[in-house]
Amino acid sequence: GKVDVLVNNAGMSPVAPSSAETSEELFDKTLAVNLKGPFRLTALIAPRMVAVGRGSVINVTSTGAIRPTPDIAPYAAAKGALNIVTKAHALEYGPSVRVNAIMAGPFWTDIAVSWREHLEATSDAAVRRIGRAGEVVTTALYLASDHSSFTTGSIIELSGGIR
Repeated sequence: GKVDVLVNNAGMSPVAPSSAETSEELFDKTLAVNLKGPFRLTALIAPRMVAVGRGSVINVTSTGAIRPTPDIAPYAAAKGALNIVTKAHALEYGPSVRVNAIMAGPFWTDIAVSWREHLEATSDAAVRRIGRAGEVVTTALYLASDHSSFTTGSIIELSGGIR
């Protein structure tokens, strides 16, 4: 059937004490979920969007891609690669299909339960806090709508102005 919007939001961000302690299995799984999954799903769905003459793909990446730390290196690498794939897919499937990414900073979500309160209290971001899940919604709605008809290949950072 027809697909108007594809949101590639699945992800996993395991923490490893060091690169030497990151198993090949964990490395492969992290890249599979965070990079291969969105790549393959877009490759399957975007041609259907092209066939009907319109569509929007929204990839969810992370500021870890541009501010990596050693404990999330595979995750950061996958999200950095997804930023590049976003731009490549925008060129491949345009002009009728727009492909963009939301590059999220730290957000108050269930996955962040072990560190969110500490980061909230110590944030040096311009807004002095971490984001709330609902704050992503307006950007996603913009990218899904016709109001973003001139926005493609863009990586929109939602980070509260983190350093």
